[in-house]
Formats: sequence, structure tokens, C-alpha cells
Amino acid sequence: MKSALKQSYLDANTLLTAFCQDESNFDRSVEVAKALAGSFQAGNKLLSCGNGGSLCDAMHLAEEFTGRYRKDRRALPAIALADSSHITCVGNDFGFDDIFSRGVEAFGQKGDWLFCMSTSGNSKNIIRAVEAAKARGLKTVALLGKDGGALKGKCDYEFIIPAETSDRIQEIHMLILHVIIEGVERVLFPELYA
Repeated sequence: MKSALKQSYLDANTLLTAFCQDESNFDRSVEVAKALAGSFQAGNKLLSCGNGGSLCDAMHLAEEFTGRYRKDRRALPAIALADSSHITCVGNDFGFDDIFSRGVEAFGQKGDWLFCMSTSGNSKNIIRAVEAAKARGLKTVALLGKDGGALKGKCDYEFIIPAETSDRIQEIHMLILHVIIEGVERVLFPELYA
């Protein structure tokens, strides 16, 4: 068992090393952080969504902005599309594929952002959320896995983690989210990092 668990750590390290060897991932992180910070300055907000563990990541992203990441600063407007009454209402009345797109329709405005997480890139409810976001003029960021699935190339920004299992993919997704949050803070609150 020890060797199997050790291999999981080593696999995660290999995946992160490969991600870090692609300089475009750093450039994209900086670009997203700067643009998102500018949108916050302009009074826009962030929406986020995902399924299962990816919805937990979406909620984590939102609370890091509305609460605190590392140090105290003013709250930033972020909403995870995770309200259970909304999800069950829309799922019952319209179908599961619309649970996030209806949230985008309700809260999304031109200039806002949608961050979506899908380890397969094929979740219909995430695809429809992106379509709704595009129709309303939101900027879109996809954190995907494997080969990117049907969502590959559909968003303004994307990070694709070429792993086969959701756990390894989500570990890198969370790191990306944390780095982007740090980048936004470095733009908006440079005194926190002085």
C-alpha cells in the first residue's frame, strides 16, 4: 500500500512539473488575473460552476474572493452557482442540463466573468452555461481535463490538465485558482504583498 500511495504523490508531482514546463500557463494566469482585476475595478462580478468536486472548487473560488485569501482586504463580488434550491428547482422544472445556464441568465451581465470547471470537458450543463455566458457578454474561463472534451476552444481562456483521473485534474485546477486569486490581489491590493 505504501508504494501505491507514494506513486500517487509522484504522479501528482509529474503532472505539476509538466504543467509548469509550459510557459503559456504562466502567461495565461497573469492575463486572466489582470483582466479579472480590471473587471472587479469596473464593478463587475465573477460567477463559477462545476459538478461534484468541481462545484466544491467553484464554491471555494467564490469564497476566497468574498472572504479572505491570505490577508484581510475588502470583499470582491463572486457567486458560485451552487444554491441547492435553485439547482433542484431548475433540475426539476427544466432539466439538469440547465442548472447553471439559468443561473448565468439570472445573474450574469456584460463584463462579468464565468469560471467553469469540468474534468471531462463534456458536461452538458457546463457547456450550456458557457453558451449562456457568451450570449450575455461574459468573459469565460474553463478549467478542463483529459483532452479538453467538447469545451476545448469554446472559452476566452482555458487550462487543460491532460490527466486521466478527476482527482489529479482537480488538484491542479485548485492550484490554478489559487494562483489567479493571488494575481488579482497583487493588482488590486499590492500592499498585501509588499
